[in-house]
Amino acid sequence: MKNRELASARFGELSQRLVPYLEQVDATADAAVTALAGRPAAEREAAIEAALTDGASAVPELDALVATARQVPSWVDEARLLRAREVFLRAGLLGGIALGLCSLVHGYAAPAGNKPLAFSGRLTERADRRLAETGKFVTAVTEAEGLKPGALGWRSVLRVRLMHAQVRRLLLDSGRWSFDEWSHPINQHDMLATILLFSCVFIDGIRKLGVHVTAAEADDYQHLFRYVGELIGVEPALLPTTHAEAMRLAELIRLTQGVPDEDSRELVRALLEGPLRVAKTKDERKRAERQVAVARGIARGLIGDELADALRLPRDRNRYLVPGIRIALRGLETLRRNLPRVDDFVQLLGSRYWDATVRRGLRGVPARYELPQHLARA
Repeated sequence: MKNRELASARFGELSQRLVPYLEQVDATADAAVTALAGRPAAEREAAIEAALTDGASAVPELDALVATARQVPSWVDEARLLRAREVFLRAGLLGGIALGLCSLVHGYAAPAGNKPLAFSGRLTERADRRLAETGKFVTAVTEAEGLKPGALGWRSVLRVRLMHAQVRRLLLDSGRWSFDEWSHPINQHDMLATILLFSCVFIDGIRKLGVHVTAAEADDYQHLFRYVGELIGVEPALLPTTHAEAMRLAELIRLTQGVPDEDSRELVRALLEGPLRVAKTKDERKRAERQVAVARGIARGLIGDELADALRLPRDRNRYLVPGIRIALRGLETLRRNLPRVDDFVQLLGSRYWDATVRRGLRGVPARYELPQHLARA
């Protein structure tokens, strides 16, 4: 953890409370993947599917994890989850922009938190596929009743939890992991940071783009991801209950994570340069270059100049796109807030946007979140 003295002065005991969680992981999920280790991939997948379906996989450690996840906490409020879904759909295309160019960029900028992804090689090798899987994950957990035991969102969260545990096991077995530099791989601190990226950082991003989100709606969105966080293995005591609490935690984590490194820059470059990878003709490449320039500019507008400079994103006229989008959206937001029919239509457009985006990204291959077999060679 970097800047400990400054963090202690600015955040008091909150900064000290986070320190032990750098050494804690997810023992329940680790036990499950250890029990599955050595089995053929097909047998392992069948066991996971059996556990998620009826809790009878014949792997006690796996069944124990799923049994715990079927116990819905008493504080979970289905009405609040539905209101969170409305916020997500309302954001539509701007939500996709905030997720990709704000939330994910912040995540990749963390020099220790990005190491499991850098070692896995999945972003630079299969960037577009991973982005589509991320989109599918978010749409699944925000779906109406998506987090009820057995639902797609619930199953997706548990699969990602197991995938994290498998990556952690591979990293520890590889002999390439530095505890001194990065602490434990995918530790509780990092897991909390990821939940914050998908919740309060997302809300902050769409607000910067001009989407109106009330304080109560922001708290409802945090409520949804508080539940996602508990399902995915974050210690309940770590998870914030309000947007304000979450933003304070996010600010603390940014202060203590250190400056972006070369892995950060490579991951962000791979994220933003997707259009260039699929461009084939000269005209397509020119169009892709414009798209990438726009993405870099919007990312700078969302994450701020200090972080953008550290990631070596250019300072050009595209950085003014975020305030331009906000101004352009002002009239529509006024209509939406005053006319329920407009609000309903905006949510319908948002639903269609996410359906089309995820379908196009997955290209007919379902997002399975399977356990990886190995790390990247480099």
